[in-house]
Amino acid sequence: MYDSSDLRKGLKIEIDGDPYIVVQFAFVKPGKGQALYKCKLKNMLTGAQFDRTFRSGDKFNEANLEEHEMEYLYSDGEQYCFMNTSTYNQDFITKDQVGDATDFLKENTVCNVLFFQERPIGITLPNFVDLRITKAELWAKGDTATGSTKPATLETGYVIQVPPFVDEGELVRIDTRTGAYVERVKE
Repeated sequence: MYDSSDLRKGLKIEIDGDPYIVVQFAFVKPGKGQALYKCKLKNMLTGAQFDRTFRSGDKFNEANLEEHEMEYLYSDGEQYCFMNTSTYNQDFITKDQVGDATDFLKENTVCNVLFFQERPIGITLPNFVDLRITKAELWAKGDTATGSTKPATLETGYVIQVPPFVDEGELVRIDTRTGAYVERVKE
C-alpha cells in the first residue's frame, strides 16, 4: 500500500482496478491547509492520460504487475505471439500494446513482457538490437562532409540515419530507446 507521500514519476499504482503510471508529479504546499500532490496519470491498459490531485494521507494500492522474459515468435498482422522462455506458454499481444517496438522487433528477440492480473499489457525491448540493412544508397569515395549520414532501411522496415560507409546487407546495432545507429556488428 502506498501513501500520497510515496508518489513520484514512474510509480505504478492501481486506481479503481486499473494500473496507472505517474507521468508527471508536483508537490504543492499552500499557505494554509493540507499539502497537495498534483499528478498526471497514464492508464497502462488504454493509454489515456489525465490530471489528478491527491491530498496528503491518501492511500493507493500497488499495481499487481509482473514482468516475464519472453521470446517473440511471429505476428499474424494484428496480434504478436510471445513465448515464455521458462514455461513455454504462449501469449498474444495486440499491435497497440506493442506500439513503436514493432520498428525493432524481429523473430526470436527476447523481450520483457509486462503482465497485469495475468494479462499481457506491454513489452520492453532490450536496449540494443542487431538488425540487417536491406536498403542503403551507395557511398561515393571522397564524399566525407563532417557529420554526414544517409538513410538506410532495416529488415523490419524502419528507416534510420547511418554513416556513409555502412552498406546494404550489413548488420548494425540499434539503440531501441532512441532509434539511433550505434555501430556495425562483425559477423
